[in-house]
Amino acid sequence: MTNSSSPTNPLIQYGEGDGTLQAVGGLTGLRRLVETFYRIMENTPEFRPLFDMHSGDLETTIDKLTSFLSGWMGGERLYSKKYGSLHLPQAHAHLIVTEKEKAMWLNCMAAALDELKYSEELKGYLLPQLEFPAERIRQVSAAKHNL
Repeated sequence: MTNSSSPTNPLIQYGEGDGTLQAVGGLTGLRRLVETFYRIMENTPEFRPLFDMHSGDLETTIDKLTSFLSGWMGGERLYSKKYGSLHLPQAHAHLIVTEKEKAMWLNCMAAALDELKYSEELKGYLLPQLEFPAERIRQVSAAKHNL
């Protein structure tokens, strides 16, 4: 992640240590963000196709994304502790992910950040950072499904 400071708290540096995780409110704030993200995905027609791509228990899905993002945001690597190693693009390779799904995912996350009233500065930092793993997932999907 690229380094950027939070204008609301200049001591928090996005992308440095657990600064991004702290900017979203620690694990509690991150969990709330992920729960909001999936609720919006489930209940908003334009994002519902993404929700339908997720099979299994929603609680586990929420926990997996929260656990992944905890480590990704510089906090504790909860995903590997709970679920083992993760190769994010390969974990999604069974799905067909095009530019459309990638954009829906990022737009849904933007909607969750907006609903929870995170700062424009944090959104301006976080969404471009999330675009990188989303693009890798799209690339692996395209290669696997000859898209």
